[in-house]
Amino acid sequence: MFIIGELINGMYANIAKAIKEKNKSIVQKCALEQIKAGADALDVNCGPASKEPSSDIQWLIEAIQEVASVSLSLDSSKPKVIESGLKAVKNKVIINSTTADSDKLDILVPLAKKYNAKLIGLTISSKGIPQNKDQRLELAATIVASCLDNGFPVEELYLDPIVMPVNVAQAEMRDILESIREFRIISDPPPKSIVGLSNVSQGASARSLINRTFLVMAISFGLDAAILDPCDSELMDALISAELILNKQIYCDSYLDAYRKK
Repeated sequence: MFIIGELINGMYANIAKAIKEKNKSIVQKCALEQIKAGADALDVNCGPASKEPSSDIQWLIEAIQEVASVSLSLDSSKPKVIESGLKAVKNKVIINSTTADSDKLDILVPLAKKYNAKLIGLTISSKGIPQNKDQRLELAATIVASCLDNGFPVEELYLDPIVMPVNVAQAEMRDILESIREFRIISDPPPKSIVGLSNVSQGASARSLINRTFLVMAISFGLDAAILDPCDSELMDALISAELILNKQIYCDSYLDAYRKK
């Protein structure tokens, strides 16, 4: 499982404060804690409060790169902000994200190819959030086709089925999970799958429990990656145990410690 830490986001009060005050220590502490907890990459998002996102994302990237060489996921709905961040990244990078709309695909797929970046594709369009598995697969196929047309390697593409909050979209959960499995048959080689995990528990009271239950189920459907809070130790324990049961890890009595040490 490829884990992207979600906590360097201006939606969180501590990161919003760090951006406003240009306090690198807050950002660096958050980065190192997530890496220690098991993050393979870090999502970097200025959040809605940023007045200068193109420069703020560069500042966040530079702060992180002073203390870590981890991959970064540049998270913005604005292509200009993504491109600004790409210019500052020194290591492996992920673009988070494009939609299935041509105006986004025509900009972000070539950018991903130019910067040798991985790309997250959201199965959503200007028409709105898909309501069933077939709509998700149709949008996924549009994203894959754009990658193929632009010579971007599909194996570097992560498709996101758009996880909805269970408290408002309970009937869609099964379709979302099945979409993860069926993304694999869109092309050969297949794209990978990813979810923004915290969305599933948005507005619910038992957030950690819902997050880890959905994650385990998604892993059983073939999930490749997730954007999540790696500092939630129970969530990480569930992830590690699910992969163990699916024979993706070698069992030993101290398998939790062994996984984390690797």
